[in-house]
Amino acid sequence: MSILKITQKRSVINRPPNQKATMVALGLRKINQTVEHKKNAQIVGMVQTVSHLVTVEELK
Repeated sequence: MSILKITQKRSVINRPPNQKATMVALGLRKINQTVEHKKNAQIVGMVQTVSHLVTVEELK
């Protein structure tokens, strides 16, 4: 199972509530903050929702 390294690159100011909630659920609060999550369907869906705000790297 691979791991996703997710980094916030843009602010959540003036974003819809569902995108703000998704960022909090991923554990991201500040720009350039990075979190790691195991890759599964839920996390991939959350990343797709906020793909314009984050960058994603897949680790082995």
